[in-house]
Amino acid sequence: MAKHNNFKEKFIHGLFFLNGLLVIIVLVGIFVLLVTKSLPAFKEIRFSEFLFKANWNPTATFVTPSYGIGSMLVSTLMVSIGALAIAIPLGIGAAAYLSDVASQRVREIAKPIIEILAGIPSVVIGFLGIVLVGPVIAKIFHIPNGLNALNGSILLAVMALPTIISLSEDALNSVPKSFQEASLALGATHWQTLVRVKIPAALSGIIAASMLGMGRAIGETMTVLMATGCAIAMPTSFLQSVQTMTATIAIELGEVPYNTTHYYALFGIGLVLFIITFIVNMISDIVLHKYQRVLK
Repeated sequence: MAKHNNFKEKFIHGLFFLNGLLVIIVLVGIFVLLVTKSLPAFKEIRFSEFLFKANWNPTATFVTPSYGIGSMLVSTLMVSIGALAIAIPLGIGAAAYLSDVASQRVREIAKPIIEILAGIPSVVIGFLGIVLVGPVIAKIFHIPNGLNALNGSILLAVMALPTIISLSEDALNSVPKSFQEASLALGATHWQTLVRVKIPAALSGIIAASMLGMGRAIGETMTVLMATGCAIAMPTSFLQSVQTMTATIAIELGEVPYNTTHYYALFGIGLVLFIITFIVNMISDIVLHKYQRVLK
């Protein structure tokens, strides 16, 4: 019996190890693919110009083609940060309500609704941005149309909310009951306990939820493709039309001739997106470990 259990443990350990190794291999493979496909473009384009120049016109005929993604990079960060500015306060507030205030009946109704929201296809969210959110933005701000960065931020916030709410609620529920009981015993109100004890204790999980929400916002394609206007220009306001990096890849990759500078430059955009995502995840991991050490 002991040998059987030992074999089972070794088998499970080996299976988990292989799964982890497979994930690493796939990740490295994607990175290598992006690098190898991007290098031919960077042999003809200076990386600094590619990253910071704001003019993207790879199909120019009578002038020299330009491959600057500066405006797309700013647009992507603008839409993503705008989405987080909306989603994080709402998500944390909703998570705190569900974990500490709402009745069991309300939780039973709200949780499935949140899960359904997470399963709505991005193209449906994009349609809502065109027919619902866009006209409202245009009417409020007296602009010709509402297909702009603000529209994209609102829609991406809606898409990021289920992730932030669910993970933040789990983080709040995982805070030991002794923390809450000690705070209440010292005379703190329920609100003070939630804001000054539970949320700081669950901060690592809340940060992780926010980072995952940011990853969802940065990597989203169809919603921003449909709802932001797709204008390649350096944005100066959330009321201007923008075009993100993901939207550019989706629009152009299917039409561009293979083995051209334009083709390889699109892989360069993918490489930049990969690096940004990696940096975001690395920062979140550092912050998580920092707060875990503080709590210990």
